[in-house]
Formats: sequence, C-alpha cells, structure tokens
Amino acid sequence: MKIWCEEHIAVIAAILLVTNGIAFAMMGIDKRRARQRQWRIPERTLLLSAACFGGVGGMLGMYLFRHKTKHLRFTILVPLFAAVQIGLIAALLL
Repeated sequence: MKIWCEEHIAVIAAILLVTNGIAFAMMGIDKRRARQRQWRIPERTLLLSAACFGGVGGMLGMYLFRHKTKHLRFTILVPLFAAVQIGLIAALLL
C-alpha cells in the first residue's frame, strides 16, 4: 500500500528546503553579526531552527561559515538533529 503520493513528497521536499535554507542563512547572518560586533541571534534560536527540520542546513552553515564549531552543545546537537531528521525522512519515504 502506497502511503505517500508524489504531491506529498513534493510538499515535504519544499518544507525541508525552506527550513534548511533558513537554518543555513541564520548561521551565516549570526557569523557576520559576530564579526561586526552587532546584535546576535540567540543560541537557543539557532538550535531551535536546526531542531525544526533544519538540521542539515544548520550543520552545513556551521561548518561552511566556521560558526559555533567550538561550542560543544552545537557540535553534538546540530549533527544529531540532522541524523535524526534524515532517519525520519528515510523511514517515512521507504
């Protein structure tokens, strides 16, 4: 029995692209603001964006921008969020 039709998969893909894009952009914006000594995005918000299906984008942003890579909380949680999210998506689609 097929649970997911092509429209469902397209919607899920669009949501994932948006949430991961937001998480990625937030890492870049916060890194730029850190360099300019401006107001920063709270760490809780960065982690929340990664937890809300933005784990892959958050992880890519972390390492591409070299941002928060020395913070133990980020180096553990963001890849964990990404792995769990990939596993959930794989389980749903297979």
